[in-house]
Amino acid sequence: MSTHTDGLDLGYRPSSYFWAQQRGISLVSDIRGAERRRLYAKALESGKEELLPSEFSQESLSESDRQGLGRIHPSFMGGEYLPTRERQEIEIARITIASTTQDVTCVYARQVGQRIHYRVVDEYGGDTLNGSGTRTSTKPLTLQRLVDFFLESWDLIACLDCNFEGDGYPRDRVHWFIVDASSSFYADFDGLIRARVDAWLDTKEEGAGDE
Repeated sequence: MSTHTDGLDLGYRPSSYFWAQQRGISLVSDIRGAERRRLYAKALESGKEELLPSEFSQESLSESDRQGLGRIHPSFMGGEYLPTRERQEIEIARITIASTTQDVTCVYARQVGQRIHYRVVDEYGGDTLNGSGTRTSTKPLTLQRLVDFFLESWDLIACLDCNFEGDGYPRDRVHWFIVDASSSFYADFDGLIRARVDAWLDTKEEGAGDE
């Protein structure tokens, strides 16, 4: 796996998760819906965010608005049914997959006393998670520990295996299925997630060669 992680700073640890929240600064990662977030980020890059309806930048939508988006296309439901964040809780990472409803799984974090409390959440009341999906730390996690915690709590590899077992695990399509792996706090989050997937795909290719 080492070749896949070359150039990634596995030991990177952000100084804080809560600087933006403490300063009243809104981040794109505050937007729960995957498609709303994508379109708003694209508008920001081109300086055209003011042309979007105000709903696109809201953290969450009403049930009627969510249903309205779902009628446009099921993928617009992605992320809209994540659990409501608790007081002062923020999203620090997410993975979105190309399922029919573009399902999203996230890591939330909040400060409780001297410790940071983390929880992995999905859009199905925790039904896709392994174990409690929770942990704590005294300071922000390193990139490697964050990804370990995420993938131990929600088995991305098992999800990919289920979807591509019958197709021979085509590398390009497997990576395409991961619509988004992002974090406002870890620049190499996407890189490490895909490195873990590539390492797993290597074992599938080796197994095919043995046959």
